[in-house]
Amino acid sequence: MSEDAPTSVPEARPSANVARFSVALLLLINLFNYIDRYVLAAVEPLIRAEFFPKGVADDKTAGLRMGLLATAFLVSYMVAAPVFGWLADRWKRWAIVGIGVTVWSLASGGSGLATMWLAMLLMRVLVGIGEAAYGPTAPTLISDLFPVQRRGAVLAWFYAAIPVGSALGYVLGGLVTKFASWHWAFLITLPPGLALGALCFFMKDPPRGISDGATHRHASLRDYTTLLRTPSYVLAVLGMTAFTFAIGGISFWMPTYLHEHRGQADLGHVNLLFGGITVVAGLTATLFGGWLGDKLRARWSGSYFIVSGGGMVLGFPFFIASLYAPMPLAYAFIFVAIFFLFLSTGPSNAILANVTHPSVRATGFAVCIFVIHAFGDAVSPPIIGWITDLTRTQQNPQGDMTLGFLVVGAMIILSGIIWLCGAGFLRRDTERAVTRLN
Repeated sequence: MSEDAPTSVPEARPSANVARFSVALLLLINLFNYIDRYVLAAVEPLIRAEFFPKGVADDKTAGLRMGLLATAFLVSYMVAAPVFGWLADRWKRWAIVGIGVTVWSLASGGSGLATMWLAMLLMRVLVGIGEAAYGPTAPTLISDLFPVQRRGAVLAWFYAAIPVGSALGYVLGGLVTKFASWHWAFLITLPPGLALGALCFFMKDPPRGISDGATHRHASLRDYTTLLRTPSYVLAVLGMTAFTFAIGGISFWMPTYLHEHRGQADLGHVNLLFGGITVVAGLTATLFGGWLGDKLRARWSGSYFIVSGGGMVLGFPFFIASLYAPMPLAYAFIFVAIFFLFLSTGPSNAILANVTHPSVRATGFAVCIFVIHAFGDAVSPPIIGWITDLTRTQQNPQGDMTLGFLVVGAMIILSGIIWLCGAGFLRRDTERAVTRLN
């Protein structure tokens, strides 16, 4: 299964059909990746009602513990990601992806069988481990199939699965719970997940570095430290961390917030409407952001940073407005905020791909995954839950989740500032990435 090293880059390039099919398969897998994550958010009130039947008035830790379900997934994901990133720099990447998809699909199905909080916690840990095999590996396959000039747009298509999959998770949760128990929202993702995982074992890895003109060799410890000496990489990761902190906490609690704190009585309707907003605004913004980053690259070498940071700065006021606007006007502000925030998806990941050498690229993505989740959305969901628990009174038994959203959402503007600071470094760091280790 291991690959010989060092190897020279063969001249044969995967065909356009192979490249397109590979991206399509990875996109579908990423779609189920995010469906698995956000089904939990969609049915959180129903799970909480089953696991904590006395209600939040008697159990002051219910909100915190439900937030910890998201944290458990993210902690296992971020801890395992560097291990799989190191393996993906050395071993057959499609096999690693196939194993990861199979593990997380089984664990997602197991989430549907959980009847107590501790069992659900364990299943979310296993989902995180499975996704850790996929997260740092998939972008490196795409990077070896497409050149630097096209990566922003292609990675935008791949990461379009984030808003679409997230939205489908909300929609799936809303639809299933209209006709069956919340358990089925997890169980029905199992068969397609296993089928996609099996297909990965029939795929062939593209040669590492073929799209960069780089010679692949296994990197040394000193080679990995170049990541920390690359300003574009460091600033991209820091910006993604602040963004992930904000969007992770808000997206986990949004259905509950609209249902319990903004007076939207029908949870299924909330999930369908919020899911629809997310898929339309998020998908169009992700694809447009990838296209715009590539389009502006010839004029401004730091365009990926500019598009990412500009989206945060423009989206922040609309996020604040969504918290205070009356319903249903608030949904319009949510739509615009999501659009601007998701402009960053393709460009920010293109930065990571373009400023890392193929020999350390999977590890570069893995380190990013660890940092953005360790200091991002592994922390923010329980913070919002904790603030909500802390503000519960007899007069306001639901607590003040708006305050939690404001505290966490402040990181949106910080992410924009960090990304804008990186624009001046990107051209130099992109040029150095290939030559540094050759």
